[in-house]
Amino acid sequence: MKRLGLIVILAALLASCGSHESPKAPAHPDTRPEVSDSGEVIRFPPDSVTLRFFKTVTITKGDINTELTAPARVVATVAPSSENTDQNLVLFDAPDLTVNYTEMLQHIISIRQKGSIIQQRKAIIAQKQIELERFQDLAAHGAGTGKDVSDAKTDLIAAQTDLALAQTDLNNEKTAILEHESRLKMAGFEPQELMKAKLGKVWVICDMPEIQVTKVKEGGNCQLQFTSYPDMTFTGNIESVGEVVDNITRMVKLRIGVQDPKGLLRAGMFANVRFGIDEGNSLSVPKEALLTVQGKDYVFVKKDARSFRRQEVLSGPQVGSRIILYRGVQEGDQVVTDGAMQLKGISFGY
Repeated sequence: MKRLGLIVILAALLASCGSHESPKAPAHPDTRPEVSDSGEVIRFPPDSVTLRFFKTVTITKGDINTELTAPARVVATVAPSSENTDQNLVLFDAPDLTVNYTEMLQHIISIRQKGSIIQQRKAIIAQKQIELERFQDLAAHGAGTGKDVSDAKTDLIAAQTDLALAQTDLNNEKTAILEHESRLKMAGFEPQELMKAKLGKVWVICDMPEIQVTKVKEGGNCQLQFTSYPDMTFTGNIESVGEVVDNITRMVKLRIGVQDPKGLLRAGMFANVRFGIDEGNSLSVPKEALLTVQGKDYVFVKKDARSFRRQEVLSGPQVGSRIILYRGVQEGDQVVTDGAMQLKGISFGY
């Protein structure tokens, strides 16, 4: 009986031990950020230690003066002509422009000649008209014959035909002039200014991004330093801002006139051009805040205590340690500086 009681007690103890589960380890909170809107929005969980790593600055406006630089080259110089002292030579760095300009001058001469021919044709027609009227009057009074009238009409028609042909030739020459002028303008030149250029004149072409071209004005001055003369500074005048934006590079050509009385510069020489730019009351951010991915610029804007939004921006030149922003943010936005690279990796999945 005692043995049976002992067995029951042992069984009870074993059952009691089996009913107690081993204690579970406490679950760790998920600290991974939530990424949404194709990576544009990043939201961190509450009390995330990672949030302490991100530092932001508030975007403000301020007057900013900067210096914009752009590459350039000498595209044409003026040289004296040994054959025609009334017309100087223009030497281009591109042979096709030299041919184009020479052909334009030839067409201009041809237009003048054909204009004189047309005036002669008109005078002949006026004379033939008088002769026809005289023969018609003689025939009406019996002093002339019908053949005389017919011959006079034939002569008048022939003169009118000659005038029409001369006018067609003149129109063709004018059309050719327009084609040559268009090529020169596409290269950044004004044809009439080329023809009136004085000795010592040099033209420099500078390619400027479309988004910055509004910062420079025709008539403004700039400073040029040529690779061939690194210790010399030349002053140039912005003569023209191109009328066409290159469809591929999105560049606009600026034509800059430079006076070179000593004849130092040659077509084809390279230079750097400096433009003094007043950016006015502009938005800017520290350079650390701007991130570039596949040719596009971004900043991360803090939306609340735990979330950030990736914002595409249109950036301008760097002034000191700050970069001007033209579009994409507003005054008062908070942009991330410290930790921006980490947000970039999370946003784009790097």
